[in-house]
Amino acid sequence: MKCFHFSNGEKRENDDGSISRASKVSWARSFSVASSNVDVRCSEFDSYSRDFSGSLGFNDFLYQRRSNDLRVFSFSELRAATRGFSRALMIGEGGFGCVYRGVISISDDDPDAKLDVAVKQLNRNGLQGHKEWVTEVNFLGVVKHPNLVKLVGYCAEDDERGIQRLLVYELMPNKSLEDHLFSKVPLPLSWDMRLRIAQDAARGLAYLHEEMDFQLIFRDFKTSNILLDEDFNAKLSDFGLARQGPTEGLSHVLTSVVGTVGYAAPEYIQTGRLTAKSDVWSFGVVLYELLTGRRSVDRNLPRGEQKLLEWIKPYISDSKKFHLIIDPRLEGQYCIKSAQKLSSLANKCLLKQPKSRPRMSEVVEMLGQIITEASSSPLLPPCGVSEAIKEAGATTEYSVTQTKSSKQGNNYLKKAFEFREKVNFRNRSGSKLDWRNRTVAW
Repeated sequence: MKCFHFSNGEKRENDDGSISRASKVSWARSFSVASSNVDVRCSEFDSYSRDFSGSLGFNDFLYQRRSNDLRVFSFSELRAATRGFSRALMIGEGGFGCVYRGVISISDDDPDAKLDVAVKQLNRNGLQGHKEWVTEVNFLGVVKHPNLVKLVGYCAEDDERGIQRLLVYELMPNKSLEDHLFSKVPLPLSWDMRLRIAQDAARGLAYLHEEMDFQLIFRDFKTSNILLDEDFNAKLSDFGLARQGPTEGLSHVLTSVVGTVGYAAPEYIQTGRLTAKSDVWSFGVVLYELLTGRRSVDRNLPRGEQKLLEWIKPYISDSKKFHLIIDPRLEGQYCIKSAQKLSSLANKCLLKQPKSRPRMSEVVEMLGQIITEASSSPLLPPCGVSEAIKEAGATTEYSVTQTKSSKQGNNYLKKAFEFREKVNFRNRSGSKLDWRNRTVAW
């Protein structure tokens, strides 16, 4: 899913895709200081820090970043860590550039101490991603939370090879929620795992909105920006489009409209007025993606099914038809009551009036209640699911048994595997992990 960028101000690119002169000047100015000295090298962040920090001074952020020991890498270090940025180690690609798997040394005293990381490299031949890169360094260098991806360090070098800008993250070995929902994977996410991931993501947003000294609006919340660690704990990633929320006395932030088609709140698209409730809308969309296993917008589907929020409307108000929207890869192994309650929560997040939508802390609480109820309820086949399976052409007797969650939450029974091979589910195209979608005109 590609990002859009519609600005009331000056465009960064001309109609033919070339970079405007004003943009080139801005680009050159942002890189006018080239030095190996960390103090000077960090100074270029100042002009961009207001995008998300507003009233907080750059010096405060610089001090906090140092106190958090954000590591500054040399380009040669990261080149060695990724075996010369080998394509064999590439795990993602987007408008920002490429993402590589790498291994870095943790301590000079212990050469055997290693850490697996993800290295995101900014394209050297374009403007896209630079401002976002700066924002991520500023923000993730300061903030720590279990449900936010950890930034290990960065590289900022200007030399004869050109402009080198890289970010080094903790490696999230289970990729993104997008990969598990929309790609062909051996073991689809179980129902309880989907609920856990939703709660983790909600906690991350609640922290950004309500638990910091200043409010941060994520502005691009979607499945590809929800990464999963080795235990399938979810963490938010890609803070390049994040923006500081309204200061005291103001109801919203007026800004250029950026985000991803299918996730952005309608009032934000129409007016450019950004609030934390814009993220809440996006969260509601993701909840329906978790329920259905469908993308928010999928042009490969029949015309009447391409837009998820329109397709579900006839089903969510009819208890007899509700099961028809549930991801068929769950094979009936979900709690119908908790699914209906998750749909109800999504509807609250998708209310037309932003003020009527719940705060993310309230969403976290409601998800906790849904998870508690689901854990004590048997995974019984909902009314009509057996008939739906027959219509799909299944010839094997359908049996549903409550499964025990393994470490990854996907310990399905042997019969479920046999059944999966005999039912023709929707075709899903595989894709690499999308760390930075390309910005396109809305």
